[in-house]
Amino acid sequence: MNRTLLYWIERGLLVVAVGLGVWSAAILLEARFTNTLEPAQAPVKVTMTLPGDENRTAPARKPAPTPGTVLAKLTLPSLGIATTVLEGTDDGTLSRGSGHIEDTPFPGEQGNIGIAGHRDTVFRPLKRVKAGDPLVLTTADSVYHYRVTKTLIVDPEDVYVLDPTAKPTLTLVTCYPFEFIGHAPRRFIVQAERVESRD
Repeated sequence: MNRTLLYWIERGLLVVAVGLGVWSAAILLEARFTNTLEPAQAPVKVTMTLPGDENRTAPARKPAPTPGTVLAKLTLPSLGIATTVLEGTDDGTLSRGSGHIEDTPFPGEQGNIGIAGHRDTVFRPLKRVKAGDPLVLTTADSVYHYRVTKTLIVDPEDVYVLDPTAKPTLTLVTCYPFEFIGHAPRRFIVQAERVESRD
């Protein structure tokens, strides 16, 4: 190979490396900024009239916030995890923080709240989680305390882990194995039950 061709290949690779470095830095800065945002006030509950009883109302499900809306803060003090919970689980959302899994209750609601995060960013420390570890979910108007009850390794199709629960539950989902290169084939699940709630 002549020296001129090698020179241009070297310069081209250098430009690609600098471009990737700038792109990575931009993603990290956006994620750090997102982590400083505070949850918005919960949407006003809509009421509906029950059939046959116009004098009673029951709360209806809150309208879904737009994707990317800040819903809560999630912390696992024993693992050093502190992440902003955004609405949605698309790639753009999960590159900025953790994401509330669609069609599960919103943070602060009863049932099984699903939160997803990337195994190589916000949820990387989950590989060290143990039963009994505390979790704290903070919304604009409340602080909810949870304790880890179990961990599971499941296939992506095993969505039963997000099924409704009788007790207030928090389910964290990330890819597995943690050290896998490329799209990991399985899912690592952490389930925790609420132990205390205070306004």
